[in-house]
Amino acid sequence: HLPQPPRSLARRGRRQPTRGRRQPTRLHPPTHPDRALELPAEPAAMLSARTASPAASLWKRGGGAGARGDGCTSCLEVRRRAAAVAVRAAQPKRVEAVAMESAAETAEVAAEKEVAAAGGGVEDKYGEDRATEELPVTPWAFSVASGYTLLRDPHHNKGLAFTERERDAHYLRGLLPPGVVSQDLQVKKIMHNLRQYKVPLQRYVAMMDLQERNERLFYKLLIDNVEELLPVVYTPTVGEACQKYGSIFRRPQGLYVSLRDKGKVLDVLRNWPERNIQVIVVTDGERILGLGDLGCQGMGIPVGKLSLYTALGGVRPSACLPITIDVGTNNEQLLNDEFYIGLRQRRATGEEYHELMEEFMDAVKQIYGEKVLIQFEDFANHNAFDLLAKYSKSHLVFNDDIQGTASVVLAGLLSSLKVVGGTLAEHTYLFLGAGEAGTGIAELIALEISKQTNAPIEECRKKVWLVDSKGLIVNSRKDSLQPFKKSWAHEHEPVTTLLDAIESIKPTVLIGTSGVGRAFTKEVVEAMASFNERPVIFSLSNPTSHSECTAEEAYNWTQGRAVFASGSPFDPVEHNGKIHVPGQANNAYIFPGFGLGVVISGAIRVHEDMLLAASETLAAQATQENFDKGSIFPPFTNIRKISALIAASVAAKAYELGLATRLPRPRDLEKYAESCMYTPVYRSYR
Repeated sequence: HLPQPPRSLARRGRRQPTRGRRQPTRLHPPTHPDRALELPAEPAAMLSARTASPAASLWKRGGGAGARGDGCTSCLEVRRRAAAVAVRAAQPKRVEAVAMESAAETAEVAAEKEVAAAGGGVEDKYGEDRATEELPVTPWAFSVASGYTLLRDPHHNKGLAFTERERDAHYLRGLLPPGVVSQDLQVKKIMHNLRQYKVPLQRYVAMMDLQERNERLFYKLLIDNVEELLPVVYTPTVGEACQKYGSIFRRPQGLYVSLRDKGKVLDVLRNWPERNIQVIVVTDGERILGLGDLGCQGMGIPVGKLSLYTALGGVRPSACLPITIDVGTNNEQLLNDEFYIGLRQRRATGEEYHELMEEFMDAVKQIYGEKVLIQFEDFANHNAFDLLAKYSKSHLVFNDDIQGTASVVLAGLLSSLKVVGGTLAEHTYLFLGAGEAGTGIAELIALEISKQTNAPIEECRKKVWLVDSKGLIVNSRKDSLQPFKKSWAHEHEPVTTLLDAIESIKPTVLIGTSGVGRAFTKEVVEAMASFNERPVIFSLSNPTSHSECTAEEAYNWTQGRAVFASGSPFDPVEHNGKIHVPGQANNAYIFPGFGLGVVISGAIRVHEDMLLAASETLAAQATQENFDKGSIFPPFTNIRKISALIAASVAAKAYELGLATRLPRPRDLEKYAESCMYTPVYRSYR
């Protein structure tokens, strides 16, 4: 039996072995790198002094080395590992003061330092970025994860893909069947299983279970099958998932900040295990897609968005944080649902609501710094505009419903000009819907026209008309309009219906953001086709049931002449022997790459020119081959490359505007963006 290690070394372990499991004759390495920072710093000399303490003489009684006191071979191994632990636990300046055991270890540390600046300057401790793909990593948890614990850790679990050497090194022998399979075979098996489900919600639940079980396999599956699985993890299936979130809830996937936490929001944020957060998606659940107030069950939206930030944009999963602000709900059905998981009270408004939001925003900045991107998602109109206006000057904030939707739709319009001809300023735009999405798109269109023509923004807005629930927005209604609608009130006689507005204004572009299903009737679409050779029709409302018209209706009612795009996906449509592939104006084209660009540049604010740069970059990716098929957007199969290009253009604009803090600027922003992107391939474990 080996003697016990000295207390000075034993203290470096964090967790005792699981009951009933034989304790390995090795020391646990120090805590997770984040937790290691909590330990008091020690001078380098004390690291050596620890191994030479009087208690260390106990280790020499194994004999065998006489005066040198080296001890038995097993003790030597333990001491060697303990010294290596001390080296790895030391701060970078202290590492230089500790002798490394071999030149190979020195080279390895140097290589790790060389790539540590990837991912926006945040250390890649989990080995998630492309720049660290070839380096071996240590599966850190609170200590080195091994055995049964390792198989339950979604960050490091590889299932049957653990090699024979890894199974021996990490005490997995016997805990897994003897077969060893590749990650590609795991992907093939799971896709086979998913395709057996006939109900989309069952696929969603299976995907969420996989994410909780094996994170890298989840993202590998999503990246390799993005066109098939995007509708599963996000719209339209995520809408149904939010409606039934209480029933399908298994494990928390983010943070819940409620009115009960008022005064303690900072403590709530500290409960999240990660500290290097780069992107937060937050919702209060009041306007989930086109489904209305879903309260606390809106958490499915931040979780889904951040899955796409990682899969499509390459932002590390460990750097993403989904948050729901629970201030109650006005949805009576949920309040009476025994499975509802949120506060059972009417929604808080006014001062009570804004005090909680202010405490939350201050706490985020205090704990994560000012370079964390906060994306507001699915807030109701009356709060969305106020929050964006209030915090855009003090925080790095982005509203995907207002700005992300606008950016992707503008990209679609710029792309459609290659089909219908003319410039952006030569077309007339009519919107059905004057909420967050409608006014956000309208403003970005006006900004781009102003940029192209050098005309005042007020003049450019006159090319854009909006219809809300009371009819065309005109000057005579200005006194009764909400503030965010007043810029779009033009001189015109009152018009109450969409069809009358079309016949009066004769727009070349019709855009639906109303959330009212089938609002683009046959008469409306035929009216657009009567005076436009190639009418541009965007039916953007989500989910599919709320789309203003279907792709089939748009093509059939215009004799196949429509340039069509939708918010939710539609299958290809055959008309007169030609296959039309409808484009999807999905925000997922923009926000993942936009977020990556903000992260890698260290931007401290979001500027409208960064959104325009993202739109122009996306529009440039559509090819003649796409146009020939009827689509004005590039296929999602190229989305990782597109996201890298968007990230590079957004970062370049941030540097140009003086908003970037990551200095010096990388010479090749596109290559730098690609090197910072998360890759889900399994790592080799030491």
